[in-house]
Amino acid sequence: MKTLVKTFAVAALIAVSTFAMAADKPVSKTEKVTVNLSTADFALDHYVAVTTEGESAGVDQLFAADFNQKIQSSNAQSHNREAVVKSLKKQKGERLNCVLGTDIIEESADYIVAKVTLKFENFTKTDLVTLVREANVWKVSKSINSYK
Repeated sequence: MKTLVKTFAVAALIAVSTFAMAADKPVSKTEKVTVNLSTADFALDHYVAVTTEGESAGVDQLFAADFNQKIQSSNAQSHNREAVVKSLKKQKGERLNCVLGTDIIEESADYIVAKVTLKFENFTKTDLVTLVREANVWKVSKSINSYK
């Protein structure tokens, strides 16, 4: 009798684990992952994860349609949304080896300006990020980078 109970218990565990694995279907390349950007904090945290930790989920929804990135250096550069999203998707899984700091510079009900500082071994990158609320979703609308 004990053997029969053990056999049924093992069979039940196998069945349950098989159904659980089948329920966790992987996301196909055509499916888009939705990221919670309902607050400025969530959007800023996700921006930092995308730019420093190689997070690729929700990159398309993170940036506003009119997003613009400016890089202040000896040869100033400007990039549009499409170029930045494409570049960040290529960096999927790549983590930057730096010390990260974030400060809120200005905040209102519909926009926020944050300073993201990345301290590397030989230089520091400062990123002034502007986030705006569009239809109760926060998006990054502008990024200005400088290096020291």
